[in-house]
Amino acid sequence: MNSVFFWISKIFWLIFSPDLLLVLCIFITCILLWIKSYKKAVFLSSMLSILVLTITVFPFGTWLLYPLEKRFLPPQTLPESIDGIIMLAGAENILGTHAWKQPELGDGAERYLAFMRLVRAYPDAKAVFTGGSGEITQQHLKSTLTSKLLFKEQGLDISTIIFESESRNTYENALFTHRIIKPSPEEKWILITSAYHMPRSVGIFSKIGWKVIPFSVDHQTHRATLFRVSINFSGNLNTLKNAVREWTGLAAYYITGKTDCFFPG
Repeated sequence: MNSVFFWISKIFWLIFSPDLLLVLCIFITCILLWIKSYKKAVFLSSMLSILVLTITVFPFGTWLLYPLEKRFLPPQTLPESIDGIIMLAGAENILGTHAWKQPELGDGAERYLAFMRLVRAYPDAKAVFTGGSGEITQQHLKSTLTSKLLFKEQGLDISTIIFESESRNTYENALFTHRIIKPSPEEKWILITSAYHMPRSVGIFSKIGWKVIPFSVDHQTHRATLFRVSINFSGNLNTLKNAVREWTGLAAYYITGKTDCFFPG
């Protein structure tokens, strides 16, 4: 069942990702012109022009991301002792790492900074990195290669870190890690992931019975950016894409019973 969910979610996003929808609409407009359906082509191209201009000027993605990022604020204080630290994969440039034989990161590199800081602050706590590959193809290329290379370069003893490398999405991150660790209810575990991804992550961990302390990083928004008007099509589109994907993920995970509520908090 998990494999079916994985494939459906990947195929759905291939079709309904905002950037790909724009490309699809442009292609349809070209077809309408080729078949000389000029009125429909003019209408669709006009709607596309308005949409592109709106995305260029207004930060819709920021408006959608901000409620996600402020749902779990970074902790002001942490317990004197904890039992473990979990970092969710997602910041790795897996293909780049394999190609260049050195750790390559993309968005979300702050996850690594937080993980290394907490591992050093809590030397007796279990340290877990969880994440395999979320790609449809090339499942043999794992996020753990990047993490092992980077941690070793930064002086961590990777033999003391638990690496879970078979998960393909956040639900499997939580499920497979729980099977490995088998935590007791009274244990204190810190969960590190990007702020906009934290609500869905906490909801999943809660659903499987694992209470965690959220440690949000990699913030993309703040109050001052909410009403900023700028000319930035690519940046606004990328933020919108991340926001739509996360809200869609929240809905899909709730509908399929993988989280305990639509907007965990």
